Amino acid sequence: MTMWWRGGSPAVRQITEGLAALDAEVFEAIAKSPTPILDKTMPALTRAADHAKLWLAIAAAMAMSGSRSARRGAGRGVVSLAVTSAVTNQVAKRVWRRPRPRFGSVPLARRLSRNPTSHSLPSGHSASAAAFAVGVAMENPTLGLVLTGLAGLVGFSRVVTGAHYPGDVLAGFGIGAGIAVLGGRLVPPIVESRLPSADPLYVDTPARPHGEGLVLVVNPAAGSGTGARVIDQVRRELPDAEIVTLRAHDEVETVLRTAAERAEVLGIGGGDGTVACAAAAALNAGRPLAVFPAGTFNHFAKDIGCADPANTIRAIKEGNVSCVDLVCFNDAQMIVNTASIGAYPRFVRTRERLEHTIGKPLAAAYAMLHTLRHEEPVRICFDNKTVQTSLFFVGNSTYQPSGFAPAQRSRIDDGLIDVRILETGHRLSKLRIMTALMLGRLQRSRLYHEMHVPQFSFTCVDGPTTFAHDGEVSGQYEHLSLRVRYRVLQVFGPLQRR
Repeated sequence: MTMWWRGGSPAVRQITEGLAALDAEVFEAIAKSPTPILDKTMPALTRAADHAKLWLAIAAAMAMSGSRSARRGAGRGVVSLAVTSAVTNQVAKRVWRRPRPRFGSVPLARRLSRNPTSHSLPSGHSASAAAFAVGVAMENPTLGLVLTGLAGLVGFSRVVTGAHYPGDVLAGFGIGAGIAVLGGRLVPPIVESRLPSADPLYVDTPARPHGEGLVLVVNPAAGSGTGARVIDQVRRELPDAEIVTLRAHDEVETVLRTAAERAEVLGIGGGDGTVACAAAAALNAGRPLAVFPAGTFNHFAKDIGCADPANTIRAIKEGNVSCVDLVCFNDAQMIVNTASIGAYPRFVRTRERLEHTIGKPLAAAYAMLHTLRHEEPVRICFDNKTVQTSLFFVGNSTYQPSGFAPAQRSRIDDGLIDVRILETGHRLSKLRIMTALMLGRLQRSRLYHEMHVPQFSFTCVDGPTTFAHDGEVSGQYEHLSLRVRYRVLQVFGPLQRR
């Protein structure tokens, strides 16, 4: 076998030569093993993993499943795989120039139809397999365990078919798993809350198979035409429902208030800002709310299980209603999802713009750096202390994961406000924050505050500051008081099983 390592001290060379010899002996033993089952299964498996086709197909199936952890695992696994593939093929294979095993060293039935021409170390197939499996395991350990076994078989198939030495496969496993773990440090996986919590509160509501008593307020132009599609679907599935279409000059709050007064069920088709207005109108009128996703992101609709209008329609027909929390600020307006001051909205927009290109971990790190460098901080006073912050986040119920990349909530009825504050008014604070973020230790930093409380108040020291909630700018305030209204809003949605 041609030596691929020539540098280092004599002792290092001796150890390397010994390992290479052992690697070659193991390869020869596998290559000469007369096992018909390997001849039939391993070439097919290694072909399935070419260009990550096997893992992308599995990720697509996971993404279409009803499990949130499976969908998160699919996304994390694909991002880990993409980064690993780039590192392996563009960096690692150029550093370690190890030649492939001799073509024809395995039985004819196992040989690949095309002999790979890239360097042998590390195995790209194995690296991608490990990255995907470990990435999935971080979000869904059960699926990850199954996929880890499959990843091991893919690595073994590379040896059986004569494409790699066993050492190449082990190196690939190490690189792929390492990159997936590093991604988990940059953006921690979501860990479902294990604290005991009350069962969901359901309300006896009559079934409305034809939409009787529903008044739906919807903007036909919302969501680049999604609003118009919602109208068509509701007319077809719930013919007895009344539909009110918003026009450009309409005052949304007035239309919703009027609709709620004559409705048995108030329906809303729009984005999260419009849903927040509808929630206040439904609450004041004592009506249940039916949310039809017709905006850009539809976070609230997704979190109550109504990411598709069909789910809302089914819940109305069956009479499935549960109670969720709202956060009230200054005893005036309602928050259904999140609120913030400072640069948090711009941080989120920057991260979301880049995450599909470079992956969420790198996008979050870049967005954090950009925000800390370019945005003006705000000074706030809370709990008898004054801090300077560039990133201030408030969530209705507990969001996951911890840190400054909250992605979702598993329920909206825990009676808590999720408050996250990142301090920037200390010496070298920006460097300390970025270092903690890159090492996955932001949650342990003294500059990071996370609280889960039933109410929270603060004062903007330097005067009125812009306050945004649910994707809309609410106004400028000097003092803000937030409190949970526990399970106060009735919403239609699928029954939750816990």
